[in-house]
Amino acid sequence: MRNKRFMWVAVLAVFALLVAACGDDEAETTTTTAAPTTTAAPGPKVALVYDLAGRGDKSFNDSAAAGLDAAVAQYNLPEPFELEPSGGGENREELLRLAAEQDVVFVLGNGFLFADSIAAVAAEHPDIMFAVTDGFVADLSADSNIVCMGFAEHEGSFLVGAAAALKSTSGHIGFIGGVEIDLIKKFEAGYVAGAQYINPDIVIDIAYITQPPDFTGFNDPAKGKEIARGMYDAGADVLYAAAGGSGTGMFQAAKEFSEGSGTHVWGIGVDSDSYLVEAEDLQPYILTSMLKEVGNGFVNLIGTLVDGSLVGGYISYGLADGGVNYATSGGYIDDIVAQLEEIKADIISGAIVVPTAPPA
Repeated sequence: MRNKRFMWVAVLAVFALLVAACGDDEAETTTTTAAPTTTAAPGPKVALVYDLAGRGDKSFNDSAAAGLDAAVAQYNLPEPFELEPSGGGENREELLRLAAEQDVVFVLGNGFLFADSIAAVAAEHPDIMFAVTDGFVADLSADSNIVCMGFAEHEGSFLVGAAAALKSTSGHIGFIGGVEIDLIKKFEAGYVAGAQYINPDIVIDIAYITQPPDFTGFNDPAKGKEIARGMYDAGADVLYAAAGGSGTGMFQAAKEFSEGSGTHVWGIGVDSDSYLVEAEDLQPYILTSMLKEVGNGFVNLIGTLVDGSLVGGYISYGLADGGVNYATSGGYIDDIVAQLEEIKADIISGAIVVPTAPPA
């Protein structure tokens, strides 16, 4: 499997030797030659199948897209193959199979819902490496052609929870989850723990947009806005939405409530740096974002693909290795960054242990 997958490396090496030989022959018969030019050998072709809403969701998919763009530039990759599911995502397996037929050596399915489909398609294409973000495929070994890439979302959420409590003037904050599943419960658990670390008596409202198997909660800004407005009306002044594209609705609600009430409330983004991707009129209401650096993970995987060290199995990125973090764009948390950095150091050292699930 691995010999065929990296056959392009050997081909390029032979090609380089031939070019060098031809250059020597020409030097013997020609008295004047042009200055030699070199062009970096193209890297492997890769494919990325996004989750619902695709590139442009201002959140999870955009983080992966940023990583893809960075990998293309860093490793001189040919134009990648990109797809996104239609409807409710029922065609994920079909898209993975289509991607595998595009002369690629690596396919990433961006989202936990790709796990079962990747297991099926990877079995059909043993000479292609597959990776899934946040998904779990059982019993993987280094000989497998599947990589499960996870993140310590609870650690990053702890930091923005601490930021919410430090910045709240009402002692009342909120959390909006896209879909009530274990993965998003990690965000909730970290956020609540971080806020309570700062203020044990803080009031925290919690709501989810949809329940499985309905996953539209990750791309429903209107519903996100409705829930956020209810929380702001109830007295919360900082909200955190772990809800993908639905988070835009939270920022819209923050703007409308602030303008209508003469006060100022905040929203906290997720995955990507919301301050950098949301509309300019919403930026004054974006306190920070929990950065889930899917892009960094993607670049890392491509790097190991290029150097031939990529193997199957499980990998997780947390605060210690830059897998999660918090954003400082806008400067709204500049006054508390020192405190957040101390908390971050304590999480990395193990002095603070962040829960991965809410209390039973």
